[in-house]
Amino acid sequence: MEIQQINDTRKGYFEAIEDGKEAGKMTYTWAGDSKFIIDHTEVSPDFNGKGVGKKLVMAAVDYARANNLKIIPLCPFAKSVFDKVEEIRDVLFS
Repeated sequence: MEIQQINDTRKGYFEAIEDGKEAGKMTYTWAGDSKFIIDHTEVSPDFNGKGVGKKLVMAAVDYARANNLKIIPLCPFAKSVFDKVEEIRDVLFS
């Protein structure tokens, strides 16, 4: 599975692609220069139960770490991943 990131000055998204199909997408909005808000995560029904959503959140965490950014997880799914996975909380905006 390949995760691609599309980013512009105000919004962006991470997209999971497998075999040429969109498996899932997670959108975000910039909140200043140093943080972004994960606002929606959606997984294609064909890929339910395959960990696609978590892979998208982890891609956002990797991006935040690499660029010294913080994440505000307003999306209930993304928030649940942060609640369950303690070792990624270093990128949470508090």
